[in-house]
Amino acid sequence: MVAVVLGLTALAGLWAADTGVGPAELDAPLLVGWTESRTDLLTAAAVVVTHLGSTLAMAVVALVTGVRLWLAHRRADAVFVVGAMTGAQLAFRGLKELLDRPRPPEDGRLVHAVSESLPSGHATTAIVVIGTLVVLAWPARPPVARARLLAAAALWVGAVGLTRVYLGVHWFSDVLAGWLVGGAWLAICVTAWSWWRARTAQAAPGAVTNRGR
Repeated sequence: MVAVVLGLTALAGLWAADTGVGPAELDAPLLVGWTESRTDLLTAAAVVVTHLGSTLAMAVVALVTGVRLWLAHRRADAVFVVGAMTGAQLAFRGLKELLDRPRPPEDGRLVHAVSESLPSGHATTAIVVIGTLVVLAWPARPPVARARLLAAAALWVGAVGLTRVYLGVHWFSDVLAGWLVGGAWLAICVTAWSWWRARTAQAAPGAVTNRGR
């Protein structure tokens, strides 16, 4: 149900950004406001965050994590992380080509960007890759650690997305759509991963079942 709701919300977010309604009405005011509020310190921090949260950096994080999990004989977890990242990359690239939305004007950009604007690849891959790491770390953590983990993940994903607007390479609605697309894809991947783990657990030798009781 979560995956379905997020999927429909993502479609609504993409439609709103593409047609210029709803959140997209904030695009121009936010871009102008953030451009006028730039400082050297904020810009330096934004550039660091946007590079650390780039699609390439997130792919490296996912691949390194996947290799470590595979070597630790956690094959399903490895496939989950790498598969989620790969699917996210394919999803946002396909949507960019399909929607073909122009980026903000070049004279306001502080970093290089060449592909189409909608949705933000940084926002999409950040929420997917960081989300998979949170899901894997979740069971072994006590409630307080889980809250901190979730807060740190949300702060990082939010920062990565918002730097794209601050640096002038994305509209706000691009970033919002990227978060929604990434969240929907993450929910689908978590559902598939959970189903597979439950299936393999039931099929394991000595598994206890309530059938016939």
